[in-house]
Amino acid sequence: MCGIVGWTDFTRDLGREQATLQRMTDTMALRGPDDAGTWTGPHTALGHRRLSVIDLEGGTQPAVATAGPHREPVVLVYSGEVYNFRELRATLQQRGHRFTTRSDTEVVLRSYLEWGASCVDHFNGMFAFAVWDASREEVLLARDRVGIKPLYYFTYPGGILFASEPKGIFANPLFRPVVDEDSLPVLFNARLALPGETPLRGLRELRPGHVLRFSRGGAHEYPYWRLVSREHHDDLDTTVATVRDLMEDIVERQLVADVPRSAMLSGGLDSTIMSALAHRDLSAAGEGPLHTFAVEFAGDDRDFKPTELRPERDAPYARLASRYLGTRHHDVVLHTDDVLAALPAARRARDLPSLGQFDTSMHLLFKAVRAESTVALSGEAADEIFGGYPWYHDERLVWRDRFPWIGDAPRLADAFAPDLHRRVRPADAEHDRYLTLKAEVPRLPGEDGLDARMREVMYYSLKGPLAYLLDRKDRMSMAVGLEVRVPYCDHRLIEYVWNVPWGMKNADGRWKSLLRLAFADVLPQETLDRPKSGYPGTHDPAYDADVMRSIDKILSDPSSPLHGVFDPERVEGLTRAGSKTMTWLNSSHLLLPVLEVDAWMREYGVALA
Repeated sequence: MCGIVGWTDFTRDLGREQATLQRMTDTMALRGPDDAGTWTGPHTALGHRRLSVIDLEGGTQPAVATAGPHREPVVLVYSGEVYNFRELRATLQQRGHRFTTRSDTEVVLRSYLEWGASCVDHFNGMFAFAVWDASREEVLLARDRVGIKPLYYFTYPGGILFASEPKGIFANPLFRPVVDEDSLPVLFNARLALPGETPLRGLRELRPGHVLRFSRGGAHEYPYWRLVSREHHDDLDTTVATVRDLMEDIVERQLVADVPRSAMLSGGLDSTIMSALAHRDLSAAGEGPLHTFAVEFAGDDRDFKPTELRPERDAPYARLASRYLGTRHHDVVLHTDDVLAALPAARRARDLPSLGQFDTSMHLLFKAVRAESTVALSGEAADEIFGGYPWYHDERLVWRDRFPWIGDAPRLADAFAPDLHRRVRPADAEHDRYLTLKAEVPRLPGEDGLDARMREVMYYSLKGPLAYLLDRKDRMSMAVGLEVRVPYCDHRLIEYVWNVPWGMKNADGRWKSLLRLAFADVLPQETLDRPKSGYPGTHDPAYDADVMRSIDKILSDPSSPLHGVFDPERVEGLTRAGSKTMTWLNSSHLLLPVLEVDAWMREYGVALA
């Protein structure tokens, strides 16, 4: 796992831009604390920071080969893991390629030399990479199918900047951070962002499952992978067995590393299944027990208040699951002072407006994990593909023609100042994004009723909330030099489960039936019976009070970059609104983006146009 940056410009000599390239590369230091390297040519400059996970001695980057009649350079910078790299290396060796390392980096480079841009079709993994092919005078950017690893870019006449995180692009003086008014709804609710969309003018994220070519003719982005809807012919027993076989293979592949491994264990269905498989595999290899981790907030036994998305505390279930499985468990207990003190580091990791305590607590959790291991497994995507969220099971929300996780709840954009609200029309912005995704849903001919609607609902979740969660996971983990792998994001599993009818996904009348049926023999009964509970947040009244005081100061501060954006009376009205979305803890949670956007705009010098 690593951080990459790059710059291609056909109008200038980038050999003279080493200082700028170094500044861009240095911004990735936390993502790659183990090694660094740069490469420059007349029109391309590439930088890399490495976190060593496989082949600790080899695999340095940028990786260079030659191609074409004049043996011109082909240069790769790569972040991620290709889990089938061993099989690919064997195939490439049969085709005449020679290898000097054991790393997957060299496999990615050689795959490009063999198959060109279509090399991505051969990869199973999480990745973002750039290849400069001098013989073609072209830079190729590629991102994994689900969007686990990030890759941002900014184009301008004759050139392109790209990086694993926005800060790599911010370090180049050609980019200025500006937010247009029309982007404010996304700025204050990142779950509304369409794939590739950011709130900053000109800054794009390469969409999951896409490739971008940049040459003298400009930029061209296109998909190499999409979900396809097909008839599901397997019966329930076969479907359950297939899910189990896939998960066992996925976890085994994702444990390959030359460094210590661990897992997130909340005590819910997804993480306990993942931990059970990982613990079994490591123990069989003589490398166990698996270390597992869960976050807990001091005072939760006193302050915790159940919500529909978070009906119970994680910590007791995590400890119970660990005892049942035999893992070595670590409770990461956080105090409010810890959460507040770590906010600047978490904000810096995000580059875009943070999630406050939810970013900070994850940052601190991953920091504790990094003290024991370099690779960790996490359970993102299980709810999105197997149907775990409560809004999947509420008919009122399912059939409402809008994003189901928001429903009729008040939006922060409802509190925009009247003139701004009329210009931006946030309700239209939200609905336009909803309709855009609805038009993209891969339909199954002849499918109707609840099965057809749930295909839509699950597609929205894959394109909105999941992208949001994967982004948070990547930023907070890489900020402490931890590689987090996500077994449920394996594209083979997603492709298979996508086409399982909704009725079969609820075969036992409960959420995530397929997982429960597939792994009932390896889990404690308490886990099997536990309802979905989202990532925890602190319920400390002192934290909420601190957030609300800070927001009041911002709204009355004429020097705030948000001065004039909100109507204070409308903001106050939101705190009194009785309707709430399932995703909020309380009013401070709803209003938190005001605080975080203000801090982000000040720190990064973001202008509002």
